[in-house]
Amino acid sequence: MEGLLSLLEEANRAVGRLDGVTSILPDPPLFIYMYVRKEALLSSQIEGTRSSLSDLLLFESEQVPGVPLDDVQEVSNYVAAMTYGLNRLQSGFPLSLRLIRDIHQVLLAKGRGSAQEPGTFRRSQNWVGGTRPGNALYVPPPPNLVLACMGDLETFLHASAPDIPLLIKAGLVHLQFESIHPFLDGNGRLGRLLITFLLCAQGALREPTLYLSLYFKTHRRLYYDLLQQVREEGTWETWLEFFLTGLKETSEQATATARRILALFDEDRARIEALGRKAPSALRLHQLLQTRPITSIAAAVKQLGVTQPTVSKSIDELRGLGIVRETTGRQRDRVYAYDRYLTILNEGTEPLPPRGS
Repeated sequence: MEGLLSLLEEANRAVGRLDGVTSILPDPPLFIYMYVRKEALLSSQIEGTRSSLSDLLLFESEQVPGVPLDDVQEVSNYVAAMTYGLNRLQSGFPLSLRLIRDIHQVLLAKGRGSAQEPGTFRRSQNWVGGTRPGNALYVPPPPNLVLACMGDLETFLHASAPDIPLLIKAGLVHLQFESIHPFLDGNGRLGRLLITFLLCAQGALREPTLYLSLYFKTHRRLYYDLLQQVREEGTWETWLEFFLTGLKETSEQATATARRILALFDEDRARIEALGRKAPSALRLHQLLQTRPITSIAAAVKQLGVTQPTVSKSIDELRGLGIVRETTGRQRDRVYAYDRYLTILNEGTEPLPPRGS
């Protein structure tokens, strides 16, 4: 228990440092915009999608991604669900069963899963692993108990329990939600979202900058094993050690990433300013690339409200500085990427190998 308390203190400090860095970012919405997309990608990869961050950004800019459309739609749904949930929480709506169902409806609104009763607690038995409940790794509560189980979870979410630290509570909520498995599909993604929603709702984070999907993805087998061990053997402390380590490591990584991105933007901005008279238009394009690190000339013209020759010249200037790279090799309909920025964002987003390989 002493080791768990020490780890809790370390995790609290790391989360606090991340929240502090976020508060001094010159443009927090910009960082969050891209960070949310990275989390959506990672969380969906755990469920088996093969999308990359570039695929998602191409899809959002109405370009053609390089993987099946359903994979990218699933990631895009996750972005929409996350954004919807955070907006509702920020408007004062409580983290409740109603909000959880509403978020689930957004999560499964289109593509795969849209026929799996979005926004409705399951009315049939599901299972994890295996081909039927009889040979499954884990069988969640029967459908007639789902509402009661989720009601207990909601009571715990809102219980005033000063003896249970918030980070511990987040770990307990996540595990319990995954064990109830209240929906026919999307439980893993929504369960990971709940961690961030709870930390934001309870004031531990001012901005949604902490997501555990990369940690869970990296330790995927151990993550599933520990969930099952709690269900079978009651090894809560081992699970909480794993969870708190994830919070600590993820907070430290997010803090370092924010600082690296800020340093990159400052460095590139200084190089562009050295262009002299050509700098103002190039700086506007650089600002756009911070929220749209993959773009085309036509898209930049539309978003910046300037002429095509102006954008083309700015693209050429940024290519000359090595800031952007043309990605298609085509003569027409070219697509440009903010290379070093995407390199930072892409860390850890390589698709997982197929299950069983």
